[in-house]
Amino acid sequence: MYLKGFQLLLLNIALGLGTFIQILDTSIANVAVPYIAGNLSVSADQGTWVITSFAVSNAIVLPLTGWLSDYFGRVRLFVWSVLLFALMSFLCGFSSSLAMLVTFRVLQGAVAGCLIPLSQSLIMEHNPPEKQGGAMGFWSSIVVVAPVAGPIMGGYLTDEYSWPWIFYINVPIGIFSAFMVRTLLKGRETKIVRNPIDWVGLGLLSLSVGALQVMLDKGKDLDWYESNFILILTIVAVIAFCYFCLWNSKQKYPIIDFSFFKDRNFAIGTLCITMGYLFFFGSTVTVPLWLQTQQSYNAFWAGVAVAPIGIIPVLLSVRVGRNLKNFDLRVVVATSFLFFGLGFMYQSNFTTEISIVSVMLARFFQGFGLLIFFLPLLQLSLGNISKEKYASAAGLFNFIRILVGSGFGTSLAIYLWSRLAIFHHARLSESVTIYRSVTTQFYEYMSNANAHFVTPVVDRVLDQLVTQQAYMLSTNDLSWMSAWIYILLIPLPLLCKRVVVKTDVQPVAAH
Repeated sequence: MYLKGFQLLLLNIALGLGTFIQILDTSIANVAVPYIAGNLSVSADQGTWVITSFAVSNAIVLPLTGWLSDYFGRVRLFVWSVLLFALMSFLCGFSSSLAMLVTFRVLQGAVAGCLIPLSQSLIMEHNPPEKQGGAMGFWSSIVVVAPVAGPIMGGYLTDEYSWPWIFYINVPIGIFSAFMVRTLLKGRETKIVRNPIDWVGLGLLSLSVGALQVMLDKGKDLDWYESNFILILTIVAVIAFCYFCLWNSKQKYPIIDFSFFKDRNFAIGTLCITMGYLFFFGSTVTVPLWLQTQQSYNAFWAGVAVAPIGIIPVLLSVRVGRNLKNFDLRVVVATSFLFFGLGFMYQSNFTTEISIVSVMLARFFQGFGLLIFFLPLLQLSLGNISKEKYASAAGLFNFIRILVGSGFGTSLAIYLWSRLAIFHHARLSESVTIYRSVTTQFYEYMSNANAHFVTPVVDRVLDQLVTQQAYMLSTNDLSWMSAWIYILLIPLPLLCKRVVVKTDVQPVAAH
């Protein structure tokens, strides 16, 4: 018997809020790292462990969602995960040293690992079939908005109050979410199946994922493979993962069920979400970074500039979810790639004179692609997964999306952005010589008209201008690259089997 009316609405909101605070915490701390480092008397590089520690533990627990939900029950696991997340958030804000903060961030990431797939599973299980599309539309709008809202909220709270408040805001939200889910789903616990845990497989997986996540997070700070530390982490991650795959394939109760990849839709959908999310998240990181480092925006206004990408998904995701049954999901996902491609092509024409309104407009257009990307692709990928295995499949699906799309996407984007800027700086510097009249005119103007700047000062001003243009060209190159990748991805979802979203049954894959 499904919940109805206001009770069902409260349940969907509570499940959504539990997901929101988890996704929010992956990005909200980014802008606060300098403040945290200064307050705790550590370097900025040491402060980045606040981000890395959360990401590592979160990534390790995420693929274990299926086993954990079977062992404890989905409702109980969700409620306790949210409550413990709220508690760890409070302790993070209360921390007085970096070691204390990192410890609680590790625990916070671990207890939050199951929240995304669990919320998906509970929404699908407790909404009547005719309302599942709208409910998942609401959920997908949260997934889209939270990473964008994180830097804005983090910048505002840090500037106006202090950095602990980026963690304290999770406490009332988490308590409300846990209380409502526990109250509304009392007596509706899922079947408990307590299979033995494969401790060897868990250890190998933890070692592999942990090493990989640390490598991705710290690589940009340590100049990648110029660092022996990064090289060792890569070797450990690869060897541990190879051993894990061999061991996992022979187990009766494997930690991760790779059999989901035998389903064509799951395999292709996972590839689509990973590639699509990789370039979307890369842009979400590099554009605010460019605005802050080269265009003199603060964290808050850089967040405001990129935020409009979430406007259309927030307004229309529920309606899209309700009407997915009327469309071929393969065509919808392919169309989202087209919108993304066109949006990034427009973004690739930015100049250093661009206004914040133009940046917001470009991001607003990309929101049309985002509107029909995540939810239709989720339905296409998991459309023929049974209710019993939905949590496991969603955990693996989101694990790959977050680890590769977010983790690797962020590192790759920042690496390419920096390297391309160095390339363009070198090329631009070649044309700035005393043998060009425009260069000599610049020196004459700066020396005569502006307080008689001496030559070394003019040299630095000119170098700053060249650097600004180099990063502008680098940002445009990444946008152009992303545009063509999205266009090349258009045929990929068309290789899936057609999924028919019916109003009286679970979504099924048509053969």
